[in-house]
Amino acid sequence: MAEFGVIAPAGTQHVGSLIQRISDPKTPIPDAVRAPLGILVDEYVALNARINALEAQMRKNCREEPESARLLSIPGIGPITVSAILAGVPDIRGFRSGRDFAAWLGLVPRQNSSGGKERLGRITKMGDRTIRRLLVIGAMSTIRWSRSKQNFAQSWLGRIIARKPIKLAAVALANKMARIIWAVMTREETYRAA
Repeated sequence: MAEFGVIAPAGTQHVGSLIQRISDPKTPIPDAVRAPLGILVDEYVALNARINALEAQMRKNCREEPESARLLSIPGIGPITVSAILAGVPDIRGFRSGRDFAAWLGLVPRQNSSGGKERLGRITKMGDRTIRRLLVIGAMSTIRWSRSKQNFAQSWLGRIIARKPIKLAAVALANKMARIIWAVMTREETYRAA
């Protein structure tokens, strides 16, 4: 496209303007190239419509099912994360505690302890990679949202971010979210912020 003078910024938010430029007959694109691009544009539009319909159905299902609705009450958890948890986690009562569930997801530090000296390393990354990734993404979203709150600096999250890098704080929050998920699912109650 650049050889024809059509340059678009990267990112999905710019696809609409690129489609308009491709569809515009004034854009200097040869007809031999415009026809295959039209096919790609049609496929993109159809696929995007299918994805939006599936996401709408997923949101509707999450609101209607009681267990999904309870999980949606947790900050940083959305319909995609709820679907991944319900599909990927075996019976939640098989975990003795929230810490065991977080360890199963790989959200706990690796222990390299010896001779009475405790050394904690990076997270173990054991367990379901998709759920772990979705929890960390949700934690980053919660961090961005929480920073605008008035008492953020005094909160648990604010104190962690003050002394640790933000991505490490996101993993710590994802660990906490995993424990909350375990509690919400085993007690069958909605999340109540402390």
